[in-house]
Amino acid sequence: MQQAHHRYWPKGLPLAISQPQSSLYFNLEASATRYPAKPAIVFYDTTLDYARLKREVDAMAGYLQHGAGVKAGDRVLLFSQNCPQFIIAYYAILRADAVVVPVNAMSTPDELAHYLQDSGARVAFAAQELAGRLADFTRDGRLDRVIVHAYSDYLGPGDGAVAPPSEIAAPRRMPDIRGGVPWYGAMAVNAPPLPHRARAQDLCLLPYTSGTTGRPKGCRHTHGTLAAAATGSQLWRGLTSEAIIMGVAPMFHLLGMQNCMNLPILLGATVVLLPRWDRKVAAQLMARHRVSVWAAAPAMIVDFFAQPGIDDYDLSALALLCGGGAPMPEAVAAMLANRYGIVFNEAYGLTESASFLHCNPMHRNKRQCIGVPTFGVDTRVVDPATLKELPPGETGELVTRGAQIMQGYWNNPAADDEAFFMLDGARYFRTGDLGRVDEEGYFFITDRLKRMINASGYKVWPAEVENALYEHPAVHEACVIGVPDACRGETVKALLVLRPEARDAAREDEVIAWARERMAAYKAPRIVEFVDALPKSNTGKILWRALQEAQRATA
Repeated sequence: MQQAHHRYWPKGLPLAISQPQSSLYFNLEASATRYPAKPAIVFYDTTLDYARLKREVDAMAGYLQHGAGVKAGDRVLLFSQNCPQFIIAYYAILRADAVVVPVNAMSTPDELAHYLQDSGARVAFAAQELAGRLADFTRDGRLDRVIVHAYSDYLGPGDGAVAPPSEIAAPRRMPDIRGGVPWYGAMAVNAPPLPHRARAQDLCLLPYTSGTTGRPKGCRHTHGTLAAAATGSQLWRGLTSEAIIMGVAPMFHLLGMQNCMNLPILLGATVVLLPRWDRKVAAQLMARHRVSVWAAAPAMIVDFFAQPGIDDYDLSALALLCGGGAPMPEAVAAMLANRYGIVFNEAYGLTESASFLHCNPMHRNKRQCIGVPTFGVDTRVVDPATLKELPPGETGELVTRGAQIMQGYWNNPAADDEAFFMLDGARYFRTGDLGRVDEEGYFFITDRLKRMINASGYKVWPAEVENALYEHPAVHEACVIGVPDACRGETVKALLVLRPEARDAAREDEVIAWARERMAAYKAPRIVEFVDALPKSNTGKILWRALQEAQRATA
């Protein structure tokens, strides 16, 4: 069964590829040599070509080494929304042979304290609206230096066609925290960096993932693990240097980091950056710059194509729409295919796998499916309790191995012992995702291992129920959670955002009756609640766990 999907393998491509042995910075060096005058970054009305991008990366790397005392292997915090400075800082850290610690722009001081203590970072990059959250750490000595940037420093005069929001256009201010250094001041030092020595096996990234319990854990990624995923995505999807890529997925997250930064730089392509999600501005930029590739979470895509006036924008250049993190609702996938002629290329990856792990073959896509294991990846379905492999069609935990899998968790051998195990003489990573594989070798995600609802002993997978609810004509967004029930133990509750035209007419009892006609009684929601909006992460994922915990706290 492990070879069943080979029948549908992309023509002309091997089952396993030669892995790059260079650093990620080498990709920038190569693209700047090949295409020095080509746009690397478009930020509203400003364009940075590859020559300038490399020049500024080298200058900032020189400052890190000579002005901030960063040495090979040191960890450096990166705390910002998408912007040119994020990319420059990221590659400057790599150029200095150091390790990037990207953190969510919504991180609280308590969360930041954990990232700093656990990673040992002493230097940070921060956007000026976020830098204040680091003030306590520079005061008490936990941080030595914070390089502060203003988004507006990379905004041009523009023609006003796509105006940045006020928080992005805010003028530069002098850093008002101890140890704060302005971005332009660090750049002005212009110290030449030391020779770059990092190679594929060297640690370069420490992203934190929360999982289901305990404090967030740092994932030890090397230049090689990130390159394996980016190179695999490039080859699988046939991407070229002429791609124009929409960069709105947050780059502190692996989906945005890989697809909106590392992959374009590997290709020598152009990325159109947007700091935060704004569906109207995204449509304006995509039409204006003829965006051809967009990787995003399904929730973002659903919102984008639901906006009023979407058909007024010229999206004819959009050739590839891809993503993962959650299943694309069947009704939305059908709409994309029928109205726009776009087949959503669903893929699968985790922070621990540098994003790209599974993908649907471009010529043979299956909806509601994470596709097949890509180059050199071996994924199995096992019993979560016994870790014994299960036959096709049975639901179990997905376990996997491949060149893009992290080395392990940072300073956390106990977490490594829980996450990795030996199977048939090889080391596999436990994804925590439940799924199955069909007779053709395609994999389907059922749900997260910890998300299952146990209703009267029956197992209910929320993702399956959500997918069905998206077919209801009144439903715009859905989140299904388990809530306490005196008789059933748990029962199924659906939180629904309605389409604007349905808000006056829809009724909760009608939705419940509709659901019972389309799924087994134990799966159908017993409770339906209409809400104005569902909370989402910066990457567009619906925060089901927060909703479930809030409901249980009030039960």
